[in-house]
Amino acid sequence: MDNNKIFTRNVIETVIKVTILGALVVWSFLLMKPFLVPVVWGGILAVATDPFITRVARLLGGRKSLAAILFVLVIITALIIPSVVLVSSSIDTVQTLTVRIQKGTLNIPLPPARVADWPLIGESVYETWQLASTNLTEALGQFAPHIKKAIGPLLNSVGGGLVGLLTVMLSTFIAGFFLAKADPVAATVQKIVTRLAGDRGVEITTLATATIRGVMLGVVGVAIVQAVLATAGMLMVEVPAAGIWAILVLIFAVAQLPPILILGPVAAYVFSVSETTPAVLFLIWSIVVSASDGFLKPLLMGRGVNIPMPVILIGALGGMMLSGIIGLFVGAVVLAIMYSLFKAWMDEDEDVERAT
Repeated sequence: MDNNKIFTRNVIETVIKVTILGALVVWSFLLMKPFLVPVVWGGILAVATDPFITRVARLLGGRKSLAAILFVLVIITALIIPSVVLVSSSIDTVQTLTVRIQKGTLNIPLPPARVADWPLIGESVYETWQLASTNLTEALGQFAPHIKKAIGPLLNSVGGGLVGLLTVMLSTFIAGFFLAKADPVAATVQKIVTRLAGDRGVEITTLATATIRGVMLGVVGVAIVQAVLATAGMLMVEVPAAGIWAILVLIFAVAQLPPILILGPVAAYVFSVSETTPAVLFLIWSIVVSASDGFLKPLLMGRGVNIPMPVILIGALGGMMLSGIIGLFVGAVVLAIMYSLFKAWMDEDEDVERAT
């Protein structure tokens, strides 16, 4: 009987301890959940930029904390200035259009005849454009219900963009902390991975680090280069709202979709409003930008980090559905890391089978 009582008491105590521990784990996760994506993205940024920050620190006399602070200031400035300019120009444009519509001074040029020859949408675009150029009030009246329906999603998109911008800023501060404390943070991560994976901890950490740097340069880096090149081309031919089209190019490029899907319709617009020569040059430029990943990826992506396009696409789209714009980048990198680790695990099994 005494043994039964002791056993029962031990079981009850174990259940209580496990329950309390589980509750603490769940509670901790809920507390950390709002910051999970910024922390993960901050870690990814820190790992990807650590070699560069280390070189900068050498130029600063080995002061890595100073290099990390400069990194944060440069990134935050690069984010804030274009955002302020974009928001300011958008507000000014909306105010100017509103005043000109109210005063009846907004003149829309007649559409070129070749617009009607566009496949599928040519006739409807031509008729709508012609109506807007001859009777803007009637055109706005026809599209008022559609405009009202689009306002809600548009405002939600703007709000999501602001949240994404704040998330990127928070992630940058976190990355700066990780970079300033790179050695102790790396040692802690390696201890955790070694505790979970045993003797393969160092190998897994090295592989994950190489994958992060390869994907950040080969996917995100190439996407940023393509977005910048596309923006330069659109500014040269004075495409309206070039910043918005550039963001779409960036999103498509990260998701491993060809930017020509965005730049193609933009080029069609340029053909309809510009002379033939600049329009042809912009179309050629768009094709070059869209095809540039063919030689930029092998140049920037690290050796041995060969991630299939569907993996990046699923990670990017899944991340965007889960966490918005910032998830687009985090999802692509995280799924690429998991693919690399899984592939290494499968290759190890094949090596064992060959050896036996």
